[in-house]
Amino acid sequence: MDVEALVRPLVESSGLELVEVTLRKEGGRRVLRVTVDREGGVDLDTIAAASERISRRLDIEEVSPGPYSLEVSSPGIERPLRSATDFERKVGEKVRVKVLSPEPATFMGRLIVADAEGIVVDAESGEVRITYGDVASARTVFEWGGKHK
Repeated sequence: MDVEALVRPLVESSGLELVEVTLRKEGGRRVLRVTVDREGGVDLDTIAAASERISRRLDIEEVSPGPYSLEVSSPGIERPLRSATDFERKVGEKVRVKVLSPEPATFMGRLIVADAEGIVVDAESGEVRITYGDVASARTVFEWGGKHK
C-alpha cells in the first residue's frame, strides 16, 4: 500500500504540506516518519492533531503488517529540499547542495535562482548552475544572527 498516497489528503486537508514519508527499520523496530510543514512552521499542537488523524487512518487501513511506531514531525530549521517547488520557495536563503556528477562536490551559498531545469547557487567559488538531476541532496542552512554569505 502506498502510505504517502494515503496520508497526503489528510495532511493537505489540514492546511499542511506533506514533506516526506519514510518507513525504515531502526534499532530492531519499524518507524513510519511523516514530516509536515506549512508557511511559518508548525507548532506542537498542530503536529499532535496531525499525528492523531494519521494514526486513526492508518489503523483503519491496516497499512503495515506487524507493529511500527508513527512519528510525525516538522522538517526543522534546516529543511531538506527535494522538488523544484521546494527550491523555488527558498530562493534568497542559504543552502547546502551535494552533487554526484560530473564529479562529487558540495556547494554552500545563497540560492539565487530556481527554475524548471535547476538552480543557481552563489557559492564561495562563484555562481554554480546545477540541474535537478545532478542534486544528490540539498537542504537549507540555518544562519545564527541573520542572513549573510
